[in-house]
Amino acid sequence: MISRKYVNLFKEFTPQFICMFFGTLNALSDGMHFGWSAPTIPILLKEDSPIKITEKDVVWLEVLYMIFGLVGLPITIYLADKIGRQKSVLVASATSLIGWTLIGIADRVEYLYIARSLVGAAADVAFVCSPMYVAEIAHKNIRGFLAGFIYVMELVGVLVVYCVAPFVSVRVLPIVGACIVTIQLIFFPFKPESPYFHIYKGNNEKAKESLRRIRGTDKIDEEFDELSAAIERQKTEKGRIQDLFLVKSNRKATIIMIILDGAQHMVGYTAILMNLHTILNAADFTMITSDTAAIIFSGIMFASSITSIMTVDKFGRKILMNVSCVLSGICLLLIALYFQLKNSGTDVSQFTWVPMIFIMMYAAFFKLGLGMVPIVMTSELFSAKVKALGMTVADGFYVLFSSISIYAYQYLNESYGLHFCFYMFSGFSFLTFILNIIYIPETKGKTLEEIQMMLKK
Repeated sequence: MISRKYVNLFKEFTPQFICMFFGTLNALSDGMHFGWSAPTIPILLKEDSPIKITEKDVVWLEVLYMIFGLVGLPITIYLADKIGRQKSVLVASATSLIGWTLIGIADRVEYLYIARSLVGAAADVAFVCSPMYVAEIAHKNIRGFLAGFIYVMELVGVLVVYCVAPFVSVRVLPIVGACIVTIQLIFFPFKPESPYFHIYKGNNEKAKESLRRIRGTDKIDEEFDELSAAIERQKTEKGRIQDLFLVKSNRKATIIMIILDGAQHMVGYTAILMNLHTILNAADFTMITSDTAAIIFSGIMFASSITSIMTVDKFGRKILMNVSCVLSGICLLLIALYFQLKNSGTDVSQFTWVPMIFIMMYAAFFKLGLGMVPIVMTSELFSAKVKALGMTVADGFYVLFSSISIYAYQYLNESYGLHFCFYMFSGFSFLTFILNIIYIPETKGKTLEEIQMMLKK
C-alpha cells in the first residue's frame, strides 16, 4: 500500500522529482566533503601517506570547512537574489569541482587547506539555494518530502566516503566527487528556474513557463495568480538585515531557525560524525572494526532519513522533532554513563557493546527528526523579500553552531573525558524537546503564504 502510494506520487509529480534530484546532487558531493575527514585523516597520518600532515593540520582541515561556510554568507545573499537559485547552485557546484580537483592532485597539505576552504564556501551557497529552489518548485502536499531529500543526498555522500575511502587510494575519492558535480553541471542548466524568482524579478512569462514545466500541465493560471499576489504582498515588506529582527514574522522565523540549527549540532551530530572512529575505538568494542561501524552508522542514518521524508508530510514536523529529541537524548545519556564508569576505573569489559548499540540507535533517532526537520522548515519560514537573507543567516548559525560543537567536543574530551561531551549532547537534546513544544510551529500542509500569515499572528 505504501509503495503504491509513493509510486503514484512520483507519477503525479515527476517533473518536480526530476528537478529536485538534479538540484540536490551538490548535496551528495558536500556529504562526501563533510564525511571526508573521518576515514581519510587516519590514512594521511600514516608514515607512507602521499600527503604528509601533522596532528595540528587535522584540526584545521575540519575547522576550515566550517569557517569558510561563514565567509560564504555575503556571497550567498548576493547570488540567490541576483542571478537566481538555479545559477547559484551551479556556481557552488563549479567551486566544489575545483575543490575536488585540488584534493586529487595535492602533494602538500596547503592544497588541502585551499580545497577545504573552497568547498566550505560552496556548501554555504548550495545549502541555502538548493533547499530554497526545491521549496519554491514543490507542491505544498509534497514540500516536506522534497525539501528533506537534500539531507538524504548528503547522507548518501557520507555513506560513499565511509564505504570507499578506507579501501582505496586517497586519489580515488576526489574522482568520484568530481564526477557527481560534473553531472549536475551538465544537466541542471536545462531544468527550469524557480517561478518564485521569476515573479519576484517581474518576469511573468518566464514564471508561467517554469510553472508549466514543473507542474507538467498548462493549467497553472490559478496557482500563478496566487503566487503573484503572495509575492507582491511580501515585496512590500522591507528586506534589510535588521528587519529579520524588527518585523514580527521574520523575527519569529529567525528565532525558530536559531533553535533548530543550534539543536542539530549541539546534540552532537557534527562532532560524532567527524570523530566516529575515535569514539568507537575508545569504547574498546572489538567485534567489528571502526571502519565497518562507520559504514553501518551512515547506513542507519540514510534509512532513517528516508523514513523521515516519507512521514514528515503525514505526521508533521513537531511530532517527529519531539520523538527524535527524547530518544536521542536517552541514547546519548546512556553512552555518557558508560564512558563515565570506564573513566572512573570501573570494569566495563562486559558492556563494551553499549556505546556501539546506542550510537547506532542515536543515528536512527537523530535523523528521524532533529536531522531532517530543520532543513525542511528553513525553506518554508521566510518571506520572499528576506528569503535569501534569512536562509543565509540561518545557514550562518548552522555553521557557527557546528564549529562550537567541534571545539566543545575537543575541549571537553581532552580536559574531562568523553562522558562530559555526551552529557552535554544529551542535555541539549532534552532542552530542544522543551523549546520545540513552546516555539516551533506546525507547517504541515500549509502554503508558503499561509505560513507567513501564521507567523504574523
